[in-house]
Amino acid sequence: MPLNPRTTPRRIDHPERAFQNFVVDRPGRIIIVGHHLSAKTHIRCLVRHISLYGALLEVSPYLTFPSNFFLEIIGIKDEIGCTVISREEEFVTVGFNMLIAQEFLTHVIRLGNTTTH
Repeated sequence: MPLNPRTTPRRIDHPERAFQNFVVDRPGRIIIVGHHLSAKTHIRCLVRHISLYGALLEVSPYLTFPSNFFLEIIGIKDEIGCTVISREEEFVTVGFNMLIAQEFLTHVIRLGNTTTH
């Protein structure tokens, strides 16, 4: 048994689970970037959960889209670069290409809590 504690950082197998998720249930759009970086296709989705790392989206199980795209949350002007982590029927888990800012996340959560269902 070594006397020195582990000095190498532990690898996280599922980074999407390492961040706190918030239920927002906000409408969104998947923006697929086409040839010459033109935004040709928009797919409607529902952003179920969000964290600093990524989100859980709900889309039609019959639609296909690439593994990299931009996500726009309706009501917020910014677009977030995303990569698909997994897909099970209508639920798509995505990771953001960069961690989003805490202020941005707080804004999304507030929008989700102020809407009436």
